[in-house]
Amino acid sequence: MREYLLTLCITAAVTYLLTGPVRKFAIVAGAMPEIRARDVHREPTPRLGGIAMFFGLCAGLLVADHLTNLSEVFEKSNEPRALLSGAALIWLIGVLDDKFEIDALIKLGGQMIAAGVMVMQGLTILWLPIPSVGSVALTQWQGTLLTVALVVITINAVNFVDGLDGLAAGMVCIAAAAFFLYAYRIWYSYGIEAAAPATLFSAILMGMCLGFLPHNMHPARIFMGDSGSMLIGLVLAAGAISITGQIDPDALKLFAGSEKAAVHQTVPVYIPLLLPLSIIAVPAADLISAIVRRTWRGQSPFAADRGHLHHRLLEIGHSHSRAVWIMYFWSALIAFGSLAYSVNSASMWIVLGVVFLSAIGLVLLLLPRFTPRVPMWAQALVPPRYRRGRPVVAESVESMESTEVEQRTPVAVGVAGVNGATALRTRPHAPERRKAETSR
Repeated sequence: MREYLLTLCITAAVTYLLTGPVRKFAIVAGAMPEIRARDVHREPTPRLGGIAMFFGLCAGLLVADHLTNLSEVFEKSNEPRALLSGAALIWLIGVLDDKFEIDALIKLGGQMIAAGVMVMQGLTILWLPIPSVGSVALTQWQGTLLTVALVVITINAVNFVDGLDGLAAGMVCIAAAAFFLYAYRIWYSYGIEAAAPATLFSAILMGMCLGFLPHNMHPARIFMGDSGSMLIGLVLAAGAISITGQIDPDALKLFAGSEKAAVHQTVPVYIPLLLPLSIIAVPAADLISAIVRRTWRGQSPFAADRGHLHHRLLEIGHSHSRAVWIMYFWSALIAFGSLAYSVNSASMWIVLGVVFLSAIGLVLLLLPRFTPRVPMWAQALVPPRYRRGRPVVAESVESMESTEVEQRTPVAVGVAGVNGATALRTRPHAPERRKAETSR
């Protein structure tokens, strides 16, 4: 565990320290697109945050390769090298997209090629645990197609949810934390060495997200871009493929009987990880709803719009930060709820706890739609928006609306309109000071 934590910290530190220089490089390189109609931010913000995250991934793998216990993962398995190859390819495609806005079909083809590169190096699904049947061995083509599909779906699910500051990085970090606990339990408790690569991938993924989040929380100073969202989606999918499709359920020995019984006993463990969409259920739901919505309208499934889940939370009345935290809550509830159910599927308390927390989440989700009348004695205990006040005059409403329109006016792309205090921008008072000095 110490070596995993050391790898996580090194990855987070490298990602955090490199994000600042990468941000300045993105500003100089002009990787700051104009404000689009579907964007939530109000000022041009640099992308290319995936550069720092990729070098954090490389640093984590390099450190793990030189540690006493984790070095055995590189000796006994080719999966870390397969991950690095696929990650480098998908990262390069993302960098080009952040700078030049390449076509969606080209990105899809690149995602499939990156998944194919990992398959060629051994990171693929070999068999599936099917209830009441046992472990079903897959042919080479079946394993390849299923692996490529899983990678592409996970990458696009993470990419679709990357619409608010800190949203994608935080949700993937939550999923990676739950995944790490599960994989470490399989590796440490049952002594299955085949789970070690997935545990390492999860630790590195947590470090990448944690190192980038301080720069990406609202108001974000830099975006990860497609170079970051596709990268963390691929790493998450690689961990799920490693532990789901290559570990024999009968090796867990959870049930002293036939292989069918062992698979049936471990269904609560494997089904949530067979399709990591249940670990990242919120991005997956957003992906499916977006495809259905755009296809129904006769649009391309890759066409951008403002119908994502986070956009709807903002339309309901949630603030930017509150919408992000609500998405965090639901991701953590589903991920750790699945993890708890995989540990003890017979416990009714787990189900009741998930139901109770879901009810709380629904109340928080729909809270802006209701404006309860709070008694006078409880005015100080509630937020200002729920307190009784004087009616708003029509003129004040118009002034507020005009002010809001002015604030939401897009800022032209340039050096002077960049988010953050350390941006490379001109000083507005510098010419006045020079004139004063000259007159003297």
